[in-house]
Amino acid sequence: MKQYLFVGLIALFTLGSCSNKSASGHEEHSHSHETCNHNHEGGSHKHEGDSHIHENDSHNSSDNHGSDEIILSPEKAQAIGVKVEIVRPGTFHQVIKTGGQVLTAQGDESTVVAPVSGVVAFRGTLTEGGAVSKGTILLTLSSRHLATGDQVQRARTDYEIAQKEYERMKGLAASKIVSEKELAQARQTFENARLAYQAIADNSSDKGVGVTAPIGGFVKNLLVKEGDYVEIGTPLATVAQNRNLYLRADVSQKYYASLASIGSANFRTPYNNKVYQLADMKGRLLSYGKNAGTDGHYIPVTFEFANQGDIVPGSYVEVYLLSTPMTNVISLPHTALTEEQGSYFVYLQVDDEGYKKQLVTLGADNGERVQILSGVQQDESVVTQGAYQVKLASAASAIPAHTHEH
Repeated sequence: MKQYLFVGLIALFTLGSCSNKSASGHEEHSHSHETCNHNHEGGSHKHEGDSHIHENDSHNSSDNHGSDEIILSPEKAQAIGVKVEIVRPGTFHQVIKTGGQVLTAQGDESTVVAPVSGVVAFRGTLTEGGAVSKGTILLTLSSRHLATGDQVQRARTDYEIAQKEYERMKGLAASKIVSEKELAQARQTFENARLAYQAIADNSSDKGVGVTAPIGGFVKNLLVKEGDYVEIGTPLATVAQNRNLYLRADVSQKYYASLASIGSANFRTPYNNKVYQLADMKGRLLSYGKNAGTDGHYIPVTFEFANQGDIVPGSYVEVYLLSTPMTNVISLPHTALTEEQGSYFVYLQVDDEGYKKQLVTLGADNGERVQILSGVQQDESVVTQGAYQVKLASAASAIPAHTHEH
């Protein structure tokens, strides 16, 4: 009996333990589900945040310009000197590009020669390029310390002797002592001596005979040095007025058939890289050669134009001969072009702050503007000033921004 009671107590204890474990396990399982549900809610919140980020990214992407567009605010563009030109087709001339030289026009240049023999002494500072006025004494010639003696004094002595001889011969001719022929010879000798003396007497001084500038202008060439001895008639200097100049272009023989159509020219100087247009300088075509020059390779084409005062005669220049006109041609100034590895580009303005790099094909070049064969259309806006600044801005915008992500 006791034995059965003991077994029943053990069975009741065991059953109570299992019930507690089952309840405890159910609570833990339920809590685990709650935890999982909480995690899912957090995950859902996280996905909502991710969705919000993607929406912002999409919004930022819609505000940006195209990847090939250069962004430059109007204020910055104005600060760096960017100027834009609307493309308008117009008249453009076919061009023959060659070399040439600026020369002094005939009649605007005079050579100063020595009126007497003597030693050169400059009067003041005399240099090439210096301005002189007509009648200004450039230098003096003196033979006072030479064995031949002072030529002014000798000329005056010859003049006085010839004058006395002529007066004597007139008296003898009146008495029929000498013939008319002898009197005429005496008069000729006297006149020659008078002219020789008067030619140097007006500009003579204790320092010698002064040599004056025959015209006003500037000293183009100085052909002697201080202390040189010169004979009568020796060239001493060249004075040029430079009111008019010649432009001589040396053209290859292959362009001979086109010479008849040439009407004007532009030229670029090496010392200021400036392009001059003969049409703005009263320029006119004088002639073109009908045969090759002395070198046998080039045909000379000569223009005359009014000097603006900043052109150096004798300088070698680039010449752009303008021949047959072409209509409805798109052209741009040189300042609109940028060059990269032999290719040429311009920058188009697409909106107030957007610019686009554009490849172009070039045609004729008149020194100031270039014909555009392709790449630019009518009514497009092209940067004509500050193109290299826009190019630098495009290089700066291509550099990636720094980020803290690792």
